[in-house]
Amino acid sequence: MDDERLFVLTGAPGSGKTTVVLRLVDILKQMGVSVGGMYTREVRSSGSRVGFEIVDVATGKVGVLASVGHGSGPRVGKYSVNLKDLEEVGVKAIESANQYDVVVVDEVGPMELKSHKFKEAVRKLLTRDKPIVLTIHYRASDELLEEIRKLVGGKSIVVTFENRDRLPMELAKRIKGILGGVGIG
Repeated sequence: MDDERLFVLTGAPGSGKTTVVLRLVDILKQMGVSVGGMYTREVRSSGSRVGFEIVDVATGKVGVLASVGHGSGPRVGKYSVNLKDLEEVGVKAIESANQYDVVVVDEVGPMELKSHKFKEAVRKLLTRDKPIVLTIHYRASDELLEEIRKLVGGKSIVVTFENRDRLPMELAKRIKGILGGVGIG
């Protein structure tokens, strides 16, 4: 993996990492770049967060990543992780990376890291010679996160309130430069 092709976004919860990724995906698609991968989003009920969904960027397929309550999956805080949906939606989206110009994974975080298949899919993705955008939980600790941090050598991009509006276009321009004429309409 060429570390110039790996973009790692981090930041405090609520800093806008997912928003940056979604805007970046929209900009890249407008440029004619094909984008695959997955992202997560909050599920709210009556103003309270009750879980997370996982979404395939390319197909729009949605699964339940985690929910409050007593599910059968591993627990992260008050949430039960749904390994079945994580693997059927998220892992499959990552594994289909070969057919896209750019791959995004939002997020490599505590819930996703409960899945061995997820970790293996991300490791395999990191061997691909294409632009990859990952978001990582800023405090989480895991051997995969340490591998990712080592790959970027301290060049993680910290998303803040001050930079989150300009980051999607900056990243799109950098990625377009890497791709050259490939996939750009």
